Amino acid sequence: MRHRRSAWLLSVVVFGYAFLHAPILLLIAYSFNESRLVTVWTGFSTHWYQALFANPQLLAAARLSLAIAAASAGGAVVLGTLGAVVLARLGSFRGRGLFAFANAAPLVMPEIITGLALLLLFVALDRTLGWPDGRGALTIALAHMTVATAYASVIVRSRLTALDPSLEEAALDLGATPLVAFFLVTVPAIWPALAAAWLLAFTLSLDDLVLASFTSGPGASTLPMVIYSSVRLGVSPQINALATILVVAVALVVGLAAWLLRRRMH
Repeated sequence: MRHRRSAWLLSVVVFGYAFLHAPILLLIAYSFNESRLVTVWTGFSTHWYQALFANPQLLAAARLSLAIAAASAGGAVVLGTLGAVVLARLGSFRGRGLFAFANAAPLVMPEIITGLALLLLFVALDRTLGWPDGRGALTIALAHMTVATAYASVIVRSRLTALDPSLEEAALDLGATPLVAFFLVTVPAIWPALAAAWLLAFTLSLDDLVLASFTSGPGASTLPMVIYSSVRLGVSPQINALATILVVAVALVVGLAAWLLRRRMH
């Protein structure tokens, strides 16, 4: 009876993963299709990869997305680490519950609501302070940083909670200031969590469409926005090639983040 149940569960799991990943594998296979029709196989070719790297619009969008992702990931790690230190090291204080809620709210808030709220905020700031001057790469990066900070805070906080506070106390007893103890003792101990948080924030930014659509302006189209616009007019084999590159890149980033998290646990 137990053997039959195990076989049934295994079959369900295999079917579920096949249902989720088979379309991705087909997309990767058809990126090497010679035909212009994305559903008709006529032969193996790397022509569409060559055409992709000769497409100035996609290349410009990719460079913009990478720059925004790197900037927003760096800011998210800094802010998320500060929030994690507050929650993991300062103990109870007035407003702790509200701060914890605000820190975790972007994790559960629908992106369309977050995007609309940030759009209204940027418009109000532009009218009252003159900053940011319009919407573009800066506002997209700030929007991505807002959401990624919550993820970074969760990762770093879990590492800080597991870290023995006596290490920091020993540094303080030896004459180090709290800031010096943090950078010389705490940061080296939690660097795998910091790296994993940065990689996750980078991936979230690179993949985002909703927030970028709300907070972008003329001349600031990220790669997901360009892909979505292209797909609405019909799927091009270049998009298959681009999607293949993105799948491989994201798989490498996620694998590296998982490896760093595994090192953190040990």
